[in-house]
Amino acid sequence: MSKNRNPWVQVGEYTTLALTLPLATAIGYMIGHLLDHWLGTDYLKLVFLLLGIAAGFVELIRQVQKDKDDTTPPSDTMDSDGQR
Repeated sequence: MSKNRNPWVQVGEYTTLALTLPLATAIGYMIGHLLDHWLGTDYLKLVFLLLGIAAGFVELIRQVQKDKDDTTPPSDTMDSDGQR
């Protein structure tokens, strides 16, 4: 996170980060449960639970990468052509 951001914006972003994985997992399970009930199957809960977990991790990694890119200072190194 950038050091010059509003502290409330940072609180909001960290709260979102903390809720991403559990909510994605719960939503995946609920979708699977509803489809199991509607279609009369027993395995879709597990399938959608795993999809929810995967979606939660993907979003978590995206947010962490975005935050890491926001805090990385620009490098003052030369590229392969010798340019700055």
